[in-house]
Amino acid sequence: MSTTTDPTFYRSPVEAIAAPPERLAYVVAFDRTGETPDALAVLDTDPDSADHGRVVGWAELPTKGDELHHFGWNACSSAFAHAGHHTDGLQRRYLLLPGLRSSKVHIYDTQPDPRQPRLVRTIGAAELAEKAGYSRPHTLHCGPDGVYLSCLGAANGDEGPGGIAVLDHDTFDVLRAWETDRGPQHMAYDAWWHLNQNTLITSEWGTPSMIEDGVVPELLLDNRYGHALHFWNLAEGRHEQRVDLGAQHQMVLELRPSHDPNATWGFVGVVISTEDLSASVWRWYRDGDRWAAEKVITIPAEPAPAEQLPPALQPFGAVPPLVTDIDLSVDDRFLYVSCWGTGELKQYDVSDPAHPRETASVRLGGIVAREPHPAAPGEPLSGGPQMVEVSRDGRRVYVTNSLYGSWDDQFYPDGVGAWLAKLDADQTGGLHLNENFFPRGQEFRGRRVHQVRLQGGDASSDSYCFAR
Repeated sequence: MSTTTDPTFYRSPVEAIAAPPERLAYVVAFDRTGETPDALAVLDTDPDSADHGRVVGWAELPTKGDELHHFGWNACSSAFAHAGHHTDGLQRRYLLLPGLRSSKVHIYDTQPDPRQPRLVRTIGAAELAEKAGYSRPHTLHCGPDGVYLSCLGAANGDEGPGGIAVLDHDTFDVLRAWETDRGPQHMAYDAWWHLNQNTLITSEWGTPSMIEDGVVPELLLDNRYGHALHFWNLAEGRHEQRVDLGAQHQMVLELRPSHDPNATWGFVGVVISTEDLSASVWRWYRDGDRWAAEKVITIPAEPAPAEQLPPALQPFGAVPPLVTDIDLSVDDRFLYVSCWGTGELKQYDVSDPAHPRETASVRLGGIVAREPHPAAPGEPLSGGPQMVEVSRDGRRVYVTNSLYGSWDDQFYPDGVGAWLAKLDADQTGGLHLNENFFPRGQEFRGRRVHQVRLQGGDASSDSYCFAR
């Protein structure tokens, strides 16, 4: 077994930023109909390559109807904290692909040929339910005592409580449920941490039955989706504090802690307010010996003629921004906010995290606008910036356009298609669509595309052990 440290593990954010740029991107692609297998697509991101912006690898799952959604690496730079400074063979090598509908997890090896990932194991729904008591796996990160896999549902697959399953780092066996005392936590979504604070944070979406067939208007207007953050003792799996953002702030989703391991703050996005259809971003922070949260960004809804809106929005006469993803650059300088409803990607300078300042905005797609990409000016786009991923050096931003099959159909009833865009980011603020990188449509063989992972790591998949 090798004792050489994985070269894509970085002791600090500074090292990660200085590392070579990604040459490949991995993208999950799913078939909404469930008639053909979902797939892991590999894209060439090297601007000097003849295949730049094209799919150069394709691995289909052996099953159908999984609905690949979020996925991630088996290991990241946090391995310096839990595997010693000589990582003893632990490598950023395997991609774990949870199926949000099937509750299966397919594991692909990106070696020896990173363009041709190979399936090496499948974790079945029964193993996840029996050993951890969970279903509907959603997000994963490499953690202190295993791979942490957040799940939306309990073993029955329809209701909660959701929580975190722990997988063995090497064998990927399901070991147990992570929580030892969940306190008031019932709904689940994302999970991240402050390693140096011994703190894990979780957010809330809804139970599987609440999201399976789209937004349920009665549940939304009754403020029954998730609206809180939970703070836990990381070492003990014990719930310590619930911070309620207010019942009107529905669907508390993506968590993005500071990459500085000494910092005690981060951002979370909220999809919609039932008061005015606005979306928001909140900052959590340490306040003495407790945690607190405050709203730092509000994005208003945009008025629109009812006849241009899908049935779910016609009574309101407006397009909600629907902030469905956010991402924080590795240097903690810029926050990117995707507004899937209005079709907008916003960039904020968060050098002062308590007072974000908008520095750029790009329109692409949108429920009403259907703003085309400059590479295809005659093609109105469906969907909008949804999943957003930032390169380690902060110079490239990748966005895909699908949220979740049933929600796509609800808000874009004429179809979302499939596209992935790359934007170039200015180091002092500013965003520009890259006209040479716009894979779409049949490039993805009839599948919709969701999350992107970058070769060697990216802004949303690594935590670091040292500040410099």
